[in-house]
Amino acid sequence: MAVQADRRAIDNIAEPAGDPRRWLALPVLLIGAFLPILDFNVVNLALPAIRQDLGASSGDVQFVISAYAATYAVFLITGGRLGDWLGRRRMFVLGVAGFTLASVLCGLAWSPGVLVAGRILQGLTATIMAPQVLASIRVLFPASEQGSALALYGATFGLANICGQILGGVLVTSHPLGLTWQAIFLINIPIGLAAFLGGLLVLGESRAERAARLDVGGVVLLSAMLGLLVYPLVEGREAGWPLWIMAMLAASPVALAAFVRYERALAGRGGSPLVELSLFRNRGFVVGVAMALAFYMLSSFYLTFSVYLQGGLGQTPLQAGLATLPFAAGFFAASLASAGVMRRFGPRALTLGFGLQVVGFSGVILAVTRGLPGGPGAALAVAGIGFGTVMPSVIKAVIGGIDRQHAGLASGIVISTFQIGAALGVAIIGGVFYSALGPDPGPAAYVHAFALALGCNVALLALAGLLSLRLPRPPVQG
Repeated sequence: MAVQADRRAIDNIAEPAGDPRRWLALPVLLIGAFLPILDFNVVNLALPAIRQDLGASSGDVQFVISAYAATYAVFLITGGRLGDWLGRRRMFVLGVAGFTLASVLCGLAWSPGVLVAGRILQGLTATIMAPQVLASIRVLFPASEQGSALALYGATFGLANICGQILGGVLVTSHPLGLTWQAIFLINIPIGLAAFLGGLLVLGESRAERAARLDVGGVVLLSAMLGLLVYPLVEGREAGWPLWIMAMLAASPVALAAFVRYERALAGRGGSPLVELSLFRNRGFVVGVAMALAFYMLSSFYLTFSVYLQGGLGQTPLQAGLATLPFAAGFFAASLASAGVMRRFGPRALTLGFGLQVVGFSGVILAVTRGLPGGPGAALAVAGIGFGTVMPSVIKAVIGGIDRQHAGLASGIVISTFQIGAALGVAIIGGVFYSALGPDPGPAAYVHAFALALGCNVALLALAGLLSLRLPRPPVQG
């Protein structure tokens, strides 16, 4: 006992004290994590109003979501490296300013094309802002306090989901200053200004001692691959699958092969590739990335459920937001408890979380198609608990077998995979939904289309649950 006490005393002496303003800086940083998630959720509730006001097609509506997610996915790792190179405080402040200005462009959009352009700009600036949050927490806080700071970081995602459902419904329904869907973007202005000023006042600057050079070629090739894949999946159905759309799809694996070849050659020359391909020799990492991709294709649920509630049931955006609240509340509550669940069950906590989602969303399908009393609220809460169990735990489970020197990069790859999954989910499962809906749908068509789309998500979640069984358990500490 005395030896342990002496060791703890030595550790406390050796441990850096941390930035003296770290607890003032944390709320500012958490706004940077809060804004992208909030924006993703409030947009879903406004999609029917956007489509009606701008005369947008279903493909345009899908692009409002998938263009943001795909852009965020491609440039996330690059944004993190910019912070390491040029300074995390500087890039956070620039990212917040850019995201706020992009939100203004979205709120003033006069056509679907301008709105999609604004969303792409939001995605770009979010990749400058968001990676600095976690990196700054690791730098500003001593090891003994990082657990508490990271718990608040994880809970921010659940809180953003809840606020997104309520705030989006209130703004679109109440028409503040005569605005409808525009308000969901313009509300970012005061939030962004608060984060911008807070960043200037309380954030300390930090950067890596030896930051890697940017892999511009890798960014270009990965962007091309995603564009060749996502654009045809969204536009192909409405365009009638012409030859040029099929050619783009066929070219996407060629672009992927070119990306892999380029990254391998860059690493062979001693450069710093965007993606460290050697990570994919780790079976647990490969399984984890595949699991994360299937898991986050669930993002299509927010789109299809919102359209079903407002188009099929005639609910207002506020009613639709409140209907989604059981899922968001379950997500928030489970995310707070996920650390203890993960400690007890290890990677099998993911299996539990996926199982809860399969049960919960299957219950939602039954409630919608059979008209069960009480509606889908209880089933949504179960699904939300499952989602909250998986979300904070999946990165830790995936990077558990990765060398410490690659932990940050591996985390970035997994988070990027989430966003690629979101883009593909909206493109593919959203396409299934709109195809089943047809050109002139009635209430029964909305029920059928939503149940079919959610059934696709349930199948993917079941696959992710099976994949989670392939993750190795961490070694037992003696």
